[in-house]
Amino acid sequence: MSRPRFDDIFMELAVNLAKRSHCIKAQVGAVLTRDTRIISIGYNGPPAGTHNCDDEFPETGCPRDSKGSCSLALHAEENAILYAAKNGSEVEGATIYVTLSPCIACARIIYSMKIARVVFLHSYAEYKGIGSDEGVDFLRRFGVTVERYVPSPGFDLQSEPPIPKKAVSAPVL
Repeated sequence: MSRPRFDDIFMELAVNLAKRSHCIKAQVGAVLTRDTRIISIGYNGPPAGTHNCDDEFPETGCPRDSKGSCSLALHAEENAILYAAKNGSEVEGATIYVTLSPCIACARIIYSMKIARVVFLHSYAEYKGIGSDEGVDFLRRFGVTVERYVPSPGFDLQSEPPIPKKAVSAPVL
């Protein structure tokens, strides 16, 4: 195998970060980079010090908002960007790697922070069952480069869709 591209390395890290999420509905990871350096990382979940959804709401997940999204969590992109900003890191011109394409709210933040490039693995539209990736459409409309991740030849990215697999019960006889 040849040396992996940084896109492969950063997306693989995002996939592994998603596994840290306490969300029982979807696990998403993000890596914010500049050139070949990591600025910040994030995964979806509630603000630090509040609660963990898999502990507090193990059967149903946290309460949903009017659009069916988590009402308590920050998205992976938000966590990565907020941590970078909190620590004074410059994000203008950066690239963010995410395991799920940005929702429209995250897209507005990405644009406002002047992040130049977004690389995503899975489609938010496919995950939510909606017609288009509104966040991707928004970012492209305003000049942000957005790409769906494609592994390098010979690179094997081990990733599941953001929706956790539910255990299938055996039929009761």
